[in-house]
Amino acid sequence: MDRLAQIVRKTNETDIKLMLEIDGEGQSDLETGVPFLSHMLDLFTKHGHFNLKVDAKGDIEIDDHHTTEDIGICLGQALVKALGDKKGIKRYGNAFVPMDEALAQVVVDLSNRPHLELRAEFPSQKVGSFDTELVHEFLWKLALEARMNLHVIVHYGHNTHHMIEAIFKALGRALDEATSIDPRVKGILSTKGML
Repeated sequence: MDRLAQIVRKTNETDIKLMLEIDGEGQSDLETGVPFLSHMLDLFTKHGHFNLKVDAKGDIEIDDHHTTEDIGICLGQALVKALGDKKGIKRYGNAFVPMDEALAQVVVDLSNRPHLELRAEFPSQKVGSFDTELVHEFLWKLALEARMNLHVIVHYGHNTHHMIEAIFKALGRALDEATSIDPRVKGILSTKGML
């Protein structure tokens, strides 16, 4: 069964079409209008072995906030939709990724209980024109809409670009693990019988 989903979100601030295929080849086709976010989503896709297509138009003449936030919303919704009943998935994922001097860890639980814990202190407020506070905004909306526990820890680093890059690579790898099918899992991996 194909585990893919398409999401369309149109507001007064953004117009987004997003397609996510969980069992992909790491291929991305990204038109976000936010170059740094496109770079990060490309890394996420490649290291998660997903296929991701994003066509987003937003009010970037104001700033990148609404576009970044709404892409996070759409990606979370696509993840939930593509996973369906979550039968047979590993549910948990954990990844450490180094990027030169930076080390990031991402731990996820596709638990149906949204929570974000972000432990990162970015030295710079901007990477190019991208506000680094938008990393939190993106991850929180992703966790909320994907209904997952998302714990992100940057253990150390001093280059903000490297720190954020390590986060997105680790996010891809952790979600790849959590969404993968384990033949030992019969039904849902929960003593409750549901997530």
